[in-house]
Amino acid sequence: MLDIVKRTTLGALLLLIMPLSVWVSGWQWHPVAMGLGHQMLFWLTETVTSPWGTLSSAILCAWFLWCLRYRLKPAVLLLVIMIMAILIGQQTKTFIKDQVQEPRPYVLWLEQNHGLNEKTFYEQKRKHRSALVREAIASDSRMPDWLKSHWEFETGYAFPSGHTMFAASWALLAIGLLWPRRRIVTLIVIFAWAVGVMGSRLLLGMHWPRDLVTSTLISWVLVTLATWLVQRYCGPLTVPPAEQQEIHQREEQ
Repeated sequence: MLDIVKRTTLGALLLLIMPLSVWVSGWQWHPVAMGLGHQMLFWLTETVTSPWGTLSSAILCAWFLWCLRYRLKPAVLLLVIMIMAILIGQQTKTFIKDQVQEPRPYVLWLEQNHGLNEKTFYEQKRKHRSALVREAIASDSRMPDWLKSHWEFETGYAFPSGHTMFAASWALLAIGLLWPRRRIVTLIVIFAWAVGVMGSRLLLGMHWPRDLVTSTLISWVLVTLATWLVQRYCGPLTVPPAEQQEIHQREEQ
């Protein structure tokens, strides 16, 4: 268990570098000219947004199964544990959002610049909220159409960040489950994707740095437990002897 905690803690600390740095700097979101870089971040955020998040999960589940190569029964259990870690995280996020009810940065900006009343806005049903956002920014040329559509779709509360929890959970599952198999390239790709998703939530006006920090910490707790369950009930996470021998042979050549 200690080795698992060390791995997931290291992963969480890596993910926290960016949002903590932004938080300490005192950075506040405000509209800027949004070019290709911002649109690429939007595409990253869309890999988590419904319905594409389901596809991302399916691809990642398939890749984890291939990397770990358990037999059928432990493979099914692995799949269940990973999916439950993601789903419990999302349910936790929904519960906390409903309790805290923190407005998104873009909503407060609309209140200050377009006369949107934040309290009245969140009293409405989601469909009406979308209409209010659409009306408020219809004539604002500073916002590209793709961002306007995203704001209309994402009208819930800010704290914590479900997108961050999703991406951070997969990144921490990667370091928890795949580090013992030395899947270094996979770890780099998934961590880069997760940090990109987290950054997109800040730069698109969807979240505050504290939202990202809290989401990452919740993911760390859930994934640490999930990794322990996998190791306990599915089998060892280290490279099997036969695969170790194959790796040594390749290195010697």
